[in-house]
Amino acid sequence: PLTASNVNLVGTHFGGSLYSMVDPHLMLMLIHRLGPDYVVWDKEATIDFQMPGRGTVHATIRITDAEVEGIRAATGNGDKHPLQWTLSVLDEKDEVVATVLKTLYVWRKRDG
Repeated sequence: PLTASNVNLVGTHFGGSLYSMVDPHLMLMLIHRLGPDYVVWDKEATIDFQMPGRGTVHATIRITDAEVEGIRAATGNGDKHPLQWTLSVLDEKDEVVATVLKTLYVWRKRDG
């Protein structure tokens, strides 16, 4: 919800709060899903504000089993594999408030 701690000067959600809603989650989810044999790093992010955020906003972040298997296949030789995800921050009517493009690098640790 929009509160005194996340409102900006013009009465809408502060952009940094919108970004922080989605920032760490892909990296943490991939670390958990891929396990200790993989390295996951955030590399880059951009946010495109579509409309003022008012009221309660939310985002849903999913990583499918097929995506995890695709990452494992692409990183099996130890090469860095860049990944891009587009995440949407939505309002109470499920209208897009902001779109975040996240770029991460994933690679499989080498033995030894």
